[in-house]
Amino acid sequence: MEKFTKLTGIAAPLPLINVDTDMIIPKQFLKTIKRSGLGVNLFDEMRYDDDGNEIADFVLNKPAYRNAEILVAGDNFGCGSSREHAPWALLDFGIRCVIAPSFADIFFNNCFKNGILPIVLPQEQVDLLMDDAERGANAVVSVDLENQTITGPDGGEIHFEVDAFRKHCLLNGLDDIGLTLEKAASIEAFETKAAQERPWV
Repeated sequence: MEKFTKLTGIAAPLPLINVDTDMIIPKQFLKTIKRSGLGVNLFDEMRYDDDGNEIADFVLNKPAYRNAEILVAGDNFGCGSSREHAPWALLDFGIRCVIAPSFADIFFNNCFKNGILPIVLPQEQVDLLMDDAERGANAVVSVDLENQTITGPDGGEIHFEVDAFRKHCLLNGLDDIGLTLEKAASIEAFETKAAQERPWV
């Protein structure tokens, strides 16, 4: 998993509440178990019309936001089914951070496991960042995980909270497999000892 230390990029505004995982990545795209290739279908039903043409006024189709790396969203982001394809699609598009007043629990957890930083802030602070994000190509926001700060285009700073263990994992690029491999020496020693003590197993 790629480390998350400091991210400076375009923030895209998505001022919608209750954005569920089927809106993030519709069910017809869940046939794959690969984490790559889903970005093109992120928010598919909002990004494209029935003929597959881009809907020009959807935020991620606007030239200023095509390379957005931060998403500023509404309350209860990621609700609905527990599909891990939702963070996969965000990450494959290039989104590394989502800021919202609240998240659905499973989606929130899945973000951390896939290298995305979900940040919970009070509504008034999200509103400020949403205003910043409306600036298009000038909506450059910096997220510093080590110092737990968000810096807006005008230099204003917002502090955010994050669980210490999850922060450690993101800073060091550790997903569940990475965490297990940190204990590889202990696991190997245990297996060697077990094989000697119980060779019949």
